[in-house]
Amino acid sequence: MILKDIQTIFHQELDTIYGADEVGSFFNILIDFYLNLNRITLVLDPKYVVTKQEEQPLFEALSRLKLEEPIQYIIGETEFYGLPFKVNQHTLIPRPETEELVAWILETLSDKKDETLKILDIGSGTGCIAISLAKNLPNAKIYGLDISADALKVAKENAELNKVSVTFIEDSILDLKHELLISENEYFDIIVSNPPYVRDLEKVEIKNNVIKFEPHLALFVKNENPLQFYNAISDFAIKNLLPKGILFFEINQYLGSEMKNLLETFNFKDITLKNDIFANPRMIKGVK
Repeated sequence: MILKDIQTIFHQELDTIYGADEVGSFFNILIDFYLNLNRITLVLDPKYVVTKQEEQPLFEALSRLKLEEPIQYIIGETEFYGLPFKVNQHTLIPRPETEELVAWILETLSDKKDETLKILDIGSGTGCIAISLAKNLPNAKIYGLDISADALKVAKENAELNKVSVTFIEDSILDLKHELLISENEYFDIIVSNPPYVRDLEKVEIKNNVIKFEPHLALFVKNENPLQFYNAISDFAIKNLLPKGILFFEINQYLGSEMKNLLETFNFKDITLKNDIFANPRMIKGVK
């Protein structure tokens, strides 16, 4: 079948769901992933023919896209902070806003990048924060904590993929039992977390590809207790950070003032609320 004809079918089937530009992007990603071709091929050789075997994964992907499954889950990978990451239905797909959080941490540590820092990432998921920090802070000792064994399996694969060392721990910050982290000898320079923060009332704002496919355990919190994870993590952090240690959070854009008040309650100092590229209050830090 002619590849350009398959592209036309993609647009016919998907444009009303995603829009032409995004469908074009999906198609380019898929032909690169499955056929090792780029979009220039369609320009230079509009009659380029693919075999029945080559077209099969494209049509399988089309069927999954019609169900609004994220392209990242279809190909099983994505990019975060310039690094490759495997993803599946047990992990959230890393967001650009979280890249901004990583950049903020690295900027804060710019004069300490060669030091032997100890960093804990709580709610690690794919390991994107922990691994990106490990890649850029080669002397740091980095831990990643998550309640999901399935997510941690992916995170460990991602650490190997990116050739970094991260100690991953299966545990819940809401009911912490792991002896290593509650040991009196274990203190951290940095604790960072991007915990669940989308309230149930905000589900109406979330697209189907997220609601239907990404793990709700890592996304949603109850309306009546939206800061549950932040409260537990702040309590842990004030006890387990070194003096002058820093706590970083990604936060719900609607709860910036509430988060500032929470950190003040735990006696954090130099609290800074930071906007993301969309001018939404998305990150906060406090110093012990």
